[in-house]
Amino acid sequence: MAFGGFSQNSNSQPVAEINMIPLIDVMLVLLVIFIIAAPLMTHAVNVELPKASSNPEISKPEVVHLSVDATGRVYWNDQAVDAPTWRARMGEAAGQPTQPELRIRADGDVAYRHVAGLMSDAAREGLNKIGFVTEPE
Repeated sequence: MAFGGFSQNSNSQPVAEINMIPLIDVMLVLLVIFIIAAPLMTHAVNVELPKASSNPEISKPEVVHLSVDATGRVYWNDQAVDAPTWRARMGEAAGQPTQPELRIRADGDVAYRHVAGLMSDAAREGLNKIGFVTEPE
């Protein structure tokens, strides 16, 4: 610690500065220790795993295309359907073991209420995989 100079003058004041050199030295030593010790701290257990060969089962879920044209008419996989029919088909699709993905294609001029109605019908029947099909600009 620095308390002042060697002069016998009564005006000398203590110097309130922290000597940073020892602090930097300690930090550098700790950094080197951690750099050296960190790779040694990984504990890996060598285990010989059994070998097996199998073909992965690739099962793509069924896709249902639900289209809405500009007049509000609904098409289930390119077949024109009315409201009770698409609701019944949504219920059948939701009951399958692998739930199909419902892809909604709506005309740009159709009112949003038609699309929102289809989404609420799908959610009510239990279909939760819903996507929207658009065309890039």
